[in-house]
Amino acid sequence: MSEETFKIVMYPWLAMAHLTAFLQLSNKLAERGHKIFFILPTKTLSKLNQFNLHPDLISFIPITIPRVDGLPEGAETTADISFSRGPLLRHAMDLTQPLVDSILQEIKPHFAFYDFTHWLPALARRLGIISVCYMIVSPAAVGYLLREEPNADALLEPPIGFPPSGIKLSPQEVRSRRQWCTLIEYGSGMNFVQRLLMSMEECDALGFKSCREIDGPYCEFLGKKHKKPFILAGPVLPEPPTVSLDETWVNWLDQFKPKSVIFCSFGSEAILKLDQFQELVLGLEITGLPFLAALKPPEGRNTVEEALPEGFRQRTEKRGVVHGGWVQQQLILSHPSIGCFVTHCGWVSISEAMVSDCQKLVLIPHKGDNFINARFLQGNLGVGVEVKRREEDGFFTKEAVMEKIKLVMEEESEIGKEIMENHGKWRDFLLTKGLEDSYMHEFVQGLASLLVE
Repeated sequence: MSEETFKIVMYPWLAMAHLTAFLQLSNKLAERGHKIFFILPTKTLSKLNQFNLHPDLISFIPITIPRVDGLPEGAETTADISFSRGPLLRHAMDLTQPLVDSILQEIKPHFAFYDFTHWLPALARRLGIISVCYMIVSPAAVGYLLREEPNADALLEPPIGFPPSGIKLSPQEVRSRRQWCTLIEYGSGMNFVQRLLMSMEECDALGFKSCREIDGPYCEFLGKKHKKPFILAGPVLPEPPTVSLDETWVNWLDQFKPKSVIFCSFGSEAILKLDQFQELVLGLEITGLPFLAALKPPEGRNTVEEALPEGFRQRTEKRGVVHGGWVQQQLILSHPSIGCFVTHCGWVSISEAMVSDCQKLVLIPHKGDNFINARFLQGNLGVGVEVKRREEDGFFTKEAVMEKIKLVMEEESEIGKEIMENHGKWRDFLLTKGLEDSYMHEFVQGLASLLVE
């Protein structure tokens, strides 16, 4: 059975980070000869086509996302909507159930991979298909945040049996997550936490983008809790880009000394409130260092230009850029001039940062699992420092941003040296020759074992 090639259907949550992570796994599986059928929204196909490294084995199946009142016309992914409309997009995804059912009946795959579609295991079971709930967030975040307790205040402390660590949420962070545990989402009859718990409980196996060497205790905790086969895909590192960094950025970055530029990116979907957007860019300014910030326009603004503080552009025009569009993050992180990465702590961005040449991370978690990721990166791996927020409202100031950047960037900083050393250690581990191949071999063996149980 281990020599057999599989047919696998992928249907990830409609967010670019999830779609990209599932496609990265698809590429790794296709390298080993497995046939992938990847369900995705119609207009998103053009964005992902370039990352399909095995078009002979990875077939995209574009589908139309049903119209739901309250969603913008043509909305397909979380990049098209505000965070508050996420429940409506999840409902729209739920409405694709009959179509997904017909796709599964036609393809008859061995496995169906998913994350948010809690109803997919029932479809798969009826057709004799093995369902795998594949999580792209850290096991620590899943173990801490996803619990049966209806009271959000339980999140103030780790769950019973959670591995000893310094990971915990503040009262303000818990308050901002209260709706996860209480708000019944439109059309589903359950809240967001219940959806994810059901997704994990109904599957035949749990899969994680993770390594034992980094997340072992948290993987063990989840395996015992859910009593499911638990298979690790390893780091599933993004493939080295096949294109070069855009000449515009090369020319700009080449002006500066090695390891002197701050790169700040909050991913393709994180949208800050206007006051926090302005504090962030002012914090970059008052470091006195050159910086490149890739940020979405804040709430209530159409462009980053109209959101910039008064006089900011004139004061920083020779050493700073705030860009509102997509950038080649992997390639920017590998440029010799980049010395510090200010990140929102999305797990996909962290995966890129951990294997980059940029060895100093400043952590400003934005939402959800980002906060657990930040505590894990700072406390467990020692590869970054988190920007302090006000206890009463979670607000971070420009001074707090500047303080942490300066802390890691100053040449004589002991903390900066320690972070560099830790980052180097984990980077070397993740890039160990044969590591990924070994994990993918185990992952495929784990899938094979599910077919014979």
